[in-house]
Amino acid sequence: MASFPPFVNENDIATSQSIGDLINRATPFDKKYGCENWTVAFAPDGSFFAWSQGHRIVKLVPWAQCLNNFAVDVDQNIINSGNPKLSRQNSDGGQKMKPCEHTIDCGDLVWSLAFGSSVPEKQSRCVNIEWHRFKFGQDQLLLATGLNNGRIKIWDVYTGKLLLNLMDHTEVVRDLTFAPDGSLILVSASRDKTLRVWDLKDDGNMMKVLRGHQNWVYCSAFSPDSSILCSVGAGKAVFLWDMDKYVMIRKLEGHYNDVVACEFSPDGALLATASYDTRVCVWDPYTGCSLLEFGHLFPAPSPIFAGGANGTWVRSVAFSHDGVHIASLADDKLLVVLDLCSANKINCMNTFLSPLSSSLCFHTLLRFWRIDKNHPVEVVSLSKGLCCAFSTDGSVLAAGTQDGNVHFWATPKYVASLQHLCRMSIRRVMTTGQVKKLPLPPKMMEFLSYQII
Repeated sequence: MASFPPFVNENDIATSQSIGDLINRATPFDKKYGCENWTVAFAPDGSFFAWSQGHRIVKLVPWAQCLNNFAVDVDQNIINSGNPKLSRQNSDGGQKMKPCEHTIDCGDLVWSLAFGSSVPEKQSRCVNIEWHRFKFGQDQLLLATGLNNGRIKIWDVYTGKLLLNLMDHTEVVRDLTFAPDGSLILVSASRDKTLRVWDLKDDGNMMKVLRGHQNWVYCSAFSPDSSILCSVGAGKAVFLWDMDKYVMIRKLEGHYNDVVACEFSPDGALLATASYDTRVCVWDPYTGCSLLEFGHLFPAPSPIFAGGANGTWVRSVAFSHDGVHIASLADDKLLVVLDLCSANKINCMNTFLSPLSSSLCFHTLLRFWRIDKNHPVEVVSLSKGLCCAFSTDGSVLAAGTQDGNVHFWATPKYVASLQHLCRMSIRRVMTTGQVKKLPLPPKMMEFLSYQII
């Protein structure tokens, strides 16, 4: 296996800009099992950043405060990304004070985090809404934490107050995701092989149990319109669910190993899944077709080798909010950011990487990619990475590590084409099937259905 294609000169690869770090000040004894940072999350309005420091602790920090502490010249739209139209309130209906930092002791190891925001026009799906303990009908920002003991705890972000304690899972809650429509519908994915749907506006009532996985469920993700849920897990499982009827739509087949992460593009037209088979696959969720493959070994490993302990497990994937970049985090310690709009053909986007050459093994690397170059354009060192996430506007990438720390980098600068912006606008409101019914030339049809980038 080779690290890069033979035409690549590693000395020509630039170094990416580091924005800052959040360091877990743990004692030497704590830097053993239990200090892992399994999850990082940005609030939907960009107001807060949260990460699990290990040993039951979650840290909540105002994102603007982070940027000010980093003392880096960044875009003001990150700092002022909070929506001025939203008057944040607590669960008792009182007006909120200025955002402040909180350290939350969750009582057990934290495996998953998710921010949820409420809007008044989204009502609870429950039948009896005459009395509720909490007034979640008003604008609200919540943090859900999934724990090692199977519990889910819901916190008020602005006060750090515990609001709800949800108990029904029998194993680790590996992932949490809120519906992005402001309904405060929460989906939890667990090692007990189930997904559970909770209505927080109905005081955390569990609405539905989604069964179908035969092994651990690692991750789940909502489509931008909240109509589809993707869940992935052990045994090569990638399932799509109709969240209006709570039924499975289809299974996506193509991975050779456990699938551990998934995320939709901001227009909902693409779905990225990360697997231990060394690949990130990009799908059309409406047809089930595999559109792209981003490999992490060069040349591509055989299915038998990819399905085992290949040494290059992909652990995390994130879609940037600009619809252009994807980030993936692999055991070869390469954090890969790919520019979807750089290639003319969707079939040209297969780039396979092996672990680093011996000259670079001392430093693990964060890689930023432009597909038109077929090799990294920027690199930066990274150690013991476990998870990654883009900031709300996609200008910053955060990665959590095994020692409870978080590292931040500026993402590559890219000006999206007018074609891409128009395509995203159309695909936000139209499915692939609806697009194919339009009286359009074949080339335009292929472009709108992401068969041509």
